[in-house]
Amino acid sequence: MRIVVALGGNALLHRGEAPDAEPQRRNVDQAVRALAPLFVDHDLVITHGNGPQIGVLAMESAADPLLATPYPLSVLGAQTQGLIGLWLVQSISNRVPDRQVVALVTRCVVDGGDPAFDDPTKFVGPVYGEVEARRLAADGGWTVRPDGAMWRRVVASPVPRRIAEADVIRLLVDSGVLVVCAGGGGVPVVEVADGTLACVEGVIDKDLSSALLAEELGADMLALLTDVPFVETAFGTPGSRPLRDVTVDELRRHSFPAGSMGPKVEAVCRFVERTHGVAVIGALDEAADVIAGAAGTRVRLS
Repeated sequence: MRIVVALGGNALLHRGEAPDAEPQRRNVDQAVRALAPLFVDHDLVITHGNGPQIGVLAMESAADPLLATPYPLSVLGAQTQGLIGLWLVQSISNRVPDRQVVALVTRCVVDGGDPAFDDPTKFVGPVYGEVEARRLAADGGWTVRPDGAMWRRVVASPVPRRIAEADVIRLLVDSGVLVVCAGGGGVPVVEVADGTLACVEGVIDKDLSSALLAEELGADMLALLTDVPFVETAFGTPGSRPLRDVTVDELRRHSFPAGSMGPKVEAVCRFVERTHGVAVIGALDEAADVIAGAAGTRVRLS
């Protein structure tokens, strides 16, 4: 099968883990080890989140006394594509040296009038206690919201409309290249009056972007691999229940948090509805079982 595999940013940098390079590199190695059984039998296109990483770079940029203004999120998003892309390419190449693999800095076209620019929901950066989060928000002009028991910065997350490099990615995949792309959902860009593309501030949800990419590539499956084993209804309550094998209609009957599982559910539903393919959500360390349907949540049309 041709499978678009989206790796969650929190799976690459675990919650509460120091954002140093070495722990992240080790986590990438673990991710690649989990994916290794899939390299032989399937054509994989790997995307990844960047929420923790872009948050760290944004903090560093804001605190840099040499800069008149902090680097924009679009530029930092491209930096995280290179950062995580390097680790993934190196780890995959070391594990399967006979396989061609490349990381591609990717842009994603969004609508400049998207209401998301006025209602930030995308979590980035580390977690904080409420008092510290509110202090940082006041100092940096941030918007912060609760993320479970902790607080995090949120930024605009416009809806992805088109993957700018989709044709190039398709050409590479058709040639047998394993492509790492659309990191962090891709750098958000808008079409301006003269037909060119211009960067805008925001972080696109990587799951929605991955669903769009999977559709544009004609993928058979979309796999969202993260730090949770499956989708649950009423998550965090005594009435929670795991969803194992569901239809899109069944999944849409439930509500999920906008800043975490909500976009994942919407992404898999969109992919399945538009392509009639299969989508799965599950734990990264169970990747092979999730793809095979032995673990995680499997979403089908009917």
